[in-house]
Amino acid sequence: MKHRPVVGIIGGGQLGRMFIEEALRYNLKCIVLDADKNCPASVIAHQHIVGSIAEAGPLLQLAEVCDVLTYEIEHIFIQPLLELEKQGKKLIPSPRILQMVQDKGLQKKFYADNQIPTAPFKIVNHPTEWRNALKEMGVQKFAAKLCREGYDGKGVALMTIDEVINHPEKIPFTAQTVLEKFIPCKKELAVIVGRDVHGNMKTFPVCEMEFDEKANLVTFLFSPAQISDAKKTEAEQLALKVVEALGGPGLFAIEIFMDNDEKLWVNEMAPRPHNSGHHTIEACYTSQYEQLLRILLQQPLGSTEQLKPAAMINILGNKNFSGAYYLKGEEEILKTEGVYIHMYGKTTSKPMRKLGHVTVMANSIEELKTKARMVADTLSVEGV
Repeated sequence: MKHRPVVGIIGGGQLGRMFIEEALRYNLKCIVLDADKNCPASVIAHQHIVGSIAEAGPLLQLAEVCDVLTYEIEHIFIQPLLELEKQGKKLIPSPRILQMVQDKGLQKKFYADNQIPTAPFKIVNHPTEWRNALKEMGVQKFAAKLCREGYDGKGVALMTIDEVINHPEKIPFTAQTVLEKFIPCKKELAVIVGRDVHGNMKTFPVCEMEFDEKANLVTFLFSPAQISDAKKTEAEQLALKVVEALGGPGLFAIEIFMDNDEKLWVNEMAPRPHNSGHHTIEACYTSQYEQLLRILLQQPLGSTEQLKPAAMINILGNKNFSGAYYLKGEEEILKTEGVYIHMYGKTTSKPMRKLGHVTVMANSIEELKTKARMVADTLSVEGV
């Protein structure tokens, strides 16, 4: 029997868990590295190395027992990965791509250098530089994003230049920060692209997202996006241009703003499976997780055709408590055809913590939106 490679996953969260669910169908062994001995992926992984992804030792230990490495989180100690790649270890995506994505300043420069439309920006190193940088940009409202360590809405602030001038003490970040012109957004879109080792690429259908403004987390996702066919093609081509410029294999989620004039701007990217692709498990011939698996195994890319309109609703921890929980309304929503619950194995709820998601499928967008709103209104996370 042909040797099946052992896959190492850096990070053991829900993305790793859903990837392993696909890998088990292929009879593949997956080993995860995560400091949390009860991480979501641990219960279905072939092996769980309990260790920090911010330290060289555990990363090297994982590399020793795996044929190919991938990751489900960006905040990883990068130097050992760069060394492993130099030594010939297979890492997908390349750690040099991860290194760029880890720093929002480097990421913005990458877009600018490759003529990829992105919001005008300046990079500042200290709060004393904010005022002049904003004046040079000539912007009133802007987004401030920490270059490093920001995620899921943390390390991002929306502000005006008047606040910076009149209340400099309220500047939220002291470390290196990207100051980015605020783009009034008609829709927030995402395109997931798979690229194999031969350079072949396939896009998943463009989806649109609705956010919880306070938590800055996706609450609803609808696919396909309700935009013209011409705009869908434009968004797909823009995502392909980004991945082409990256120059290596992997699965990449490209987040795109569509402004009020319907101009498209690349916001950010993630070099891994993404929240905007959870619905593909049920809704597409090939899920985003299987597509990554095929890329790692050097198998043909799968069809990304979507079977039916789909929505995804995040199941987030109740804002008012932490602790053991249950899903209220679970039985009610499961009476509806085309509703699929995915829980991530997290035993404790925390305010706005991602505990799972629900995929909803329907024959039309109108029916889909009605079903999705019903699910969101019926389902809640309650303390035990």
